[in-house]
Order: sequence, then structure tokens, then C-alpha cells
Amino acid sequence: MTVDVILPCLDEAEALPWVLSRIPAGWRAIVVDNGSTDGSDRIARDLGATVVHEGRRGFGAACHAGLLAAEAEYVCFCDCDASLDPGLLVDFVTRVGDGESDLVLGRRRPQGRGAWPPHARAGNLALARMLRRRTGLRLHDLGPLRAARRGELLALDLTDRRSGYPLQMVVRAAEAGWRVTEVDVPYLPRSGRSKVTGTWRGTWQAVRDMRAVLAQGPADRVGVVGGVQ
Repeated sequence: MTVDVILPCLDEAEALPWVLSRIPAGWRAIVVDNGSTDGSDRIARDLGATVVHEGRRGFGAACHAGLLAAEAEYVCFCDCDASLDPGLLVDFVTRVGDGESDLVLGRRRPQGRGAWPPHARAGNLALARMLRRRTGLRLHDLGPLRAARRGELLALDLTDRRSGYPLQMVVRAAEAGWRVTEVDVPYLPRSGRSKVTGTWRGTWQAVRDMRAVLAQGPADRVGVVGGVQ
């Protein structure tokens, strides 16, 4: 099987060496630079990653640029701040490849003080409850570590380019009848300060983006069943 790992990146020079060293052998790392000023793109390229530049700011913009640049049958997403180990994605891809799941998500389990600020955890919990009411999926986390087939993700026609992108992926997967599962993963204290959960304002903006996704009506994509168009 072929696998591309999409790594949205904004000023993660400190974390990149560890993150890229954890990419499984034979997989391709796609670092999507979203306007870094610390040389992240150069470091990633020197470490062997494929570098894609996305000028439009936004987590979703970076993730989708990576998805469009990917060529492998399977794609994974992982934060580039050393809070999550991309090596864990081997199990995720295996579950998808074996037909156990269509979309595998990492349920974050904080390791150590400061790994997951209380306000960020509370916002995530509230969104998970709203997602359950909207889709019936009994998920506990909307974390960024995930895996699916590239072609099926493209068929979801994701449109959000801000913080709502990961949630829109899950909502549209549920609408399409996908099997969505969670796997517990250790969540480590990130390298540097978070652009989102590091502040109340950033967390609120992310929650606002995600609530907007939940307020949207069911996507009209006739023929998208079980993730296949």
C-alpha cells in the first residue's frame, strides 16, 4: 500500500526533526507550509519531506492543499508540533486497509501537564456532543490524527478552509455512511505555543468555525455512499 502523511505547518522549525523522524519507512511526508517565517519549509525539505506552499492562511486550507498534492491510495493527517506521533498511523492505515473502518481518528489522551489546556478540552467535548446530536456518531474527540483513502476523501468535497475542516470531514463522512472509529493515542505537550488552543481567543475562533460547520444542512452529493462516488 502507498501512504502520504499530510502535515500542515506554520512555524514548526523546532518540532519538524522529531516529527519527520517518526514517519514510517516507505511513506511520504507532505509538509504544507502555511506562511512560516522560521525556515520550516527549508528544514522540512532538507529532511526529505515534500514541501507544498499554501498562501491562504487557515488549517483547512493547509490540509486540503496537502490532500490535493497527495498521490497515494491512503492519506493521513497529523499535526506538525510534536504533540502526536505519526508512527501510530501504521495501525490506522491497517484498519482502513483491512476494511474495519473508512475513517480512523485518534482520541487524544493527554500525557503530562500542559498537554491539553482545560479550555481546549472543554471546547472539544462540547463539539463532540453537538456532533453526536447531528450525526449519531458517539465520538469523544475531533483530533487531527486520522487516516482514510484519498479518493474517498476527495469525493466528500470538503469546502471549509479554516478550523472547521476536521469536523466537516467527519460530518460528511457520517452523511455518506462511512464507518468512523476512534483509537486512543498519547497526546504530548506540543513544541512551542499553539496558534489555536494556546489562547482562549484562538480556541473560541476554532469552536465558532466548527459550530458553523454543524449548522450547515446535509451536503447534496448524490451517489456518495460508503465513501465511494
